[in-house]
Amino acid sequence: MSTWWAGCLAVMVALLVTVAFSQETGSVQLSAAQEARALRLGDTLRCPVCRGVPITESPNELSAQMLRSVREQVAAGQSDAQIYAYFAVRFGENVLLDPPKQGLNLTLWALPALALAFGAVALIRYLRAAGRAPIDTPDDDLLSRVERDVEAGR
Repeated sequence: MSTWWAGCLAVMVALLVTVAFSQETGSVQLSAAQEARALRLGDTLRCPVCRGVPITESPNELSAQMLRSVREQVAAGQSDAQIYAYFAVRFGENVLLDPPKQGLNLTLWALPALALAFGAVALIRYLRAAGRAPIDTPDDDLLSRVERDVEAGR
């Protein structure tokens, strides 16, 4: 009789663990491609509580809720842009680890390239000007004085 109770107890524990795990990971079932997409999207969303940490790496409960929301939206067929817009409306654009390249953000993305181009032009102009500078040649009087000083041991 005790073996029967032990078997029933083992089945009940297995069921409880399965139910608890399914509630923890959410009820959305994703294919492997959808799960990979959800994780990729989660890698580009910043945890609002942690500084600079994507929601896939944050231990915060808010990040776990955000990742569940990403999974639900992926399962619902939302596009990447729609998912990003959803989080940007709720948390602001600073939730995006890779902000959109438009408006003021476009200027910020272009500044390093412009600075590099400006530096290259300045370097080329400097090198060309240095190549055209006349080379001063010492006159004969100066050379004779140096030779005398060298021979005299000064």
